[in-house]
This record gives sequence, structure tokens and C-alpha cells, in this order.
Amino acid sequence: MSNVSISTNKLTIGYRFRTGASRPFGEAVVQSDLTFSLCEGEMVCMLGPNGCGKSTLLRTLAGLQPALSGEFTRGDAKHIALVLTERLSMDNTTVHDVVALGRYPYSSFLDGLTEEDEQIIAQSLQAVGFSPAPSGEGWKGVTTFFNAHSDGEKQRILIAKAMAQQTPIILLDEPTAHLDLPHRILILRLLRRLAHEQNKTILISTHELDLALALSDRILLMTPGKGVQLDTAENLKKADAFTSAFSMDIFSPLG
Repeated sequence: MSNVSISTNKLTIGYRFRTGASRPFGEAVVQSDLTFSLCEGEMVCMLGPNGCGKSTLLRTLAGLQPALSGEFTRGDAKHIALVLTERLSMDNTTVHDVVALGRYPYSSFLDGLTEEDEQIIAQSLQAVGFSPAPSGEGWKGVTTFFNAHSDGEKQRILIAKAMAQQTPIILLDEPTAHLDLPHRILILRLLRRLAHEQNKTILISTHELDLALALSDRILLMTPGKGVQLDTAENLKKADAFTSAFSMDIFSPLG
């Protein structure tokens, strides 16, 4: 069996907020008692209705916000890649330079990007559907500005940046939200290949139920206020877990 790369033990996620001088901080619990393990070499899709805590869990696992209680580990991973849904604006920043940000942990500030870095940037852009610049300057000639692209194209650029980081763990929050159907399929197939061929752990929060069921190795199904279940799509369907999580039979939308 593959090595465990992400493990949680009785993890409680949510938010801390100021309530006043007498009681400086309060807590808003989103989910509690989350215990599960993800392995190297698998792509796991996290499903659940809006507001159940999918984004909060990803941000907690990424270290962007503290856990309220419990614990989690990320194996031996020193770095992780994270793609969020927030719409970014990067004035006067080219597509190449956005993806190049993924190489900065490995590069020298004084020496800049190496030929190997440029090759990784090129491969990452090509993998998400971008082509070399028509100017003939090669991949470094991808000088169009990030802000000149559509939301869907920006999302693909940010996924390329995550790929360029070459981390053992990639966390993605609705990476296909702004994409058309062909590019949704392209991105999820690509992430699945990365997991299997490069032994990465890839955790994706998504509402793409049909694609998640078809392409993920396992499903992390989150029910509002009732924690998560981690299993294959087939086993979760047999247990009628999706009906419990979504409070309706999502496989028979006409009733």
C-alpha cells in the first residue's frame, strides 16, 4: 500500500473571531472529529453541499488558518502547492512570470531562473493547454499579461504554477469552476495522471459530481455538521451516503 501523505486525527476546523474584552476570542466550528488518511499516488475528490467546510478544510491542511483542535500531518512534505478559487488580479505580470513563481522556492534570487526552470515552466503551460508564443521566442515569449485572460484561462495558468512547484502534495479548491467542459476534463485527467505517474497526493474540492465519480481514486464526502467519509465512489453509492450528504437523491434529479 502507498505511504500515507496526509493524515488527520480528531481534527476540528472553523474560525476564531474577536468577541470583546471580557472574552477575546470565540470559535465558529464548521466540522469536528475529522479523522482520515490520504496516500501517495492517488487523486481524491472532495464532494459535499455548499457551506459544509470543503474550502475550510483545504485552507487548514495548507496551513493558511489554524485548526481549532485535533491534529494533522503532511508526511515528509516540506512544500505543498495550493490553488484557491479567489479571483486574482496581477497587473503588469505576464503569464510566464505567474507560472515562474512556482519555481522561486528552488531558484536563487541573484541567479534567476535556470534552463531547467524554464523547461518546467514550459511543460506546465503546455500541460494545461497553452501554446508557445507565435513570435518564435519560445515559451519565455509568453508575454501576454495575466489580467488579459478570461477567468477560465487564469485558472489554468494558476494550475500550471502549482505544477511548476513540483511538490508531493497539491490541494485545489474547485479548479474547474470557470472552465468549459473540454478543459474540465483535460484538467482532471491531467491531475489524475500526475497522481499516478509522479506519485503525488492530489486533493480536489469540486462540484463536478460526474467527473469526480469517474476519475477520482476515492471520494472524500463531507456532510454538513457530520464529518467526512472516505471511500470509493462505488462503496459510497451502495451505502446511500450521497443522499445523506446532499439531503436528496442526486442521481435522480427529477425525483
